[in-house]
Amino acid sequence: MAGYIFSLNDARLTALPSGALWWSHRGILCVSDLHFGKSDRIARRGGALLPPYETRDTLERLETDILRNNPQTVICLGDSFDDLAASEEMDAEDHLCLTSLMAGRNWIWIAGNHDPGPIGIGGSHKSEIAVGPLHFRHIADLAKTAEVSGHFHPKARLSAKGRGMSRPCFLLDNHRLIMPAYGTYTGGLRSDSAALAALMEQDAVAILTGKTSVAIPMPR
Repeated sequence: MAGYIFSLNDARLTALPSGALWWSHRGILCVSDLHFGKSDRIARRGGALLPPYETRDTLERLETDILRNNPQTVICLGDSFDDLAASEEMDAEDHLCLTSLMAGRNWIWIAGNHDPGPIGIGGSHKSEIAVGPLHFRHIADLAKTAEVSGHFHPKARLSAKGRGMSRPCFLLDNHRLIMPAYGTYTGGLRSDSAALAALMEQDAVAILTGKTSVAIPMPR
């Protein structure tokens, strides 16, 4: 699958169609907002009973990206679990799959607003981390530059052949990259929302996920 190659603060990066970010020079694969266990958390709080397969589906897609790129380091940009109880209640088979993917790699959990990091699973835990010319954190900080963040689950709406569609997307300008949510059951915030418009420059682009990564002007 073709990715979209771009530079941020002189780092050459690839936005993968899956919603992951690949930094080949550093051997880093970055994903954001996995939200493992979301269906369980919703059911636990008396919400709708969703099919409890989103964790397995998310893990299978993550496994595909890891096998294809063989990263030395994996950075999870926060909200990896829908809450801390979800990490404690993870299905044994899913837990084994995750720990197998982590084996032999530098696995970094960035704290999110849903979870401070799944401390019982291993890996290292950070509030944010700087790697070379880039800073990785969960929520974008308008006062910062050269940052990669998540949290907002951006989506872009566009028209094709007279039909409207919405796709998860990366948002990119000269100072920051906001990642799409990688988790299967995650919703999204439209790129023309006030919150995202305030963070991104006027010439920002939206890099759509799907079969291929396609860049368009950020819809506003």
